[in-house]
Amino acid sequence: MSRTQKPLNEKIIETLLAGSAGVTILTTAGIVYILISQAFSFFSEVSFWEFITGTEWTPLFADKKFGILPLLSGTFLTTIIALIVALPIGLITAVYLDTYAKKNFRRVVKPSLEFLAAVPTVVYGFFALEVVTPFLQTFIHNLSGFNALSAGIVMGVMIIPMISSLCEDALSAVPKSLKEASYGMGATKFQTALRVSIPAAISGIMVASLLALSRAVGETMIVAVAAGQEPRFTANPLVPIETITTYIVQVSLGDVPHDSIEFKTIYAAGITLFVFTFILNNIGNWVTRRYQQKYD
Repeated sequence: MSRTQKPLNEKIIETLLAGSAGVTILTTAGIVYILISQAFSFFSEVSFWEFITGTEWTPLFADKKFGILPLLSGTFLTTIIALIVALPIGLITAVYLDTYAKKNFRRVVKPSLEFLAAVPTVVYGFFALEVVTPFLQTFIHNLSGFNALSAGIVMGVMIIPMISSLCEDALSAVPKSLKEASYGMGATKFQTALRVSIPAAISGIMVASLLALSRAVGETMIVAVAAGQEPRFTANPLVPIETITTYIVQVSLGDVPHDSIEFKTIYAAGITLFVFTFILNNIGNWVTRRYQQKYD
């Protein structure tokens, strides 16, 4: 066998890896094809302008309205609340682990935080409904039993491990020479973290935020259990709302005929959700390529 000829086991491994990549690409292409083809069928019966500008979503009622804005407002309302909760806590946790915590403590705490990601989301949903909402109602008296606030708060708790882990990785990638130079100038650990580490790791922090945003946008069970199923175009977090994912679950598990316009709405909603998550993921990739610093 010549030196340039690859061993048989290496060829097998390359073939398996290429096959796995091909399956992933074909699966994604199949999903996109189904969403687009069914969405075209939906928009052949419903005005696209009405879909993207309408403020009423009642496809399951006698008076059918197909404005997606109520589902979008519910989706982004819970997502924004989740980020308001998760981003500060996750970043503070990452700064503590990178700057203040000892190695042994960090080795134990970081996997423990990531364990939260293994908790089923339906458990988070019932926690929001049975614990968080009653607690909030003790001092917010007009809070509905189903609401966006408690769902958003618990979604924030769910994505804290993702943000803290990714932010800690970004902070730990900052060269020690920068931190040591800051200490040498008389800066404290807090000043170094605030003025050196965080600015140097800002690209990684932005990517962590965008990935967490994508995760929150696609969340289903928490909002299905705790936020209600009342599509409304509102920015009020104290009332029931419905998100895109919740609506898709509602119709998919119902008795709606598969060839009806009501059932086709889930494909229109699905392609809308896909477009938003696709944009967010690509923004994250662009930020990584454009701003991430590579350290030796």
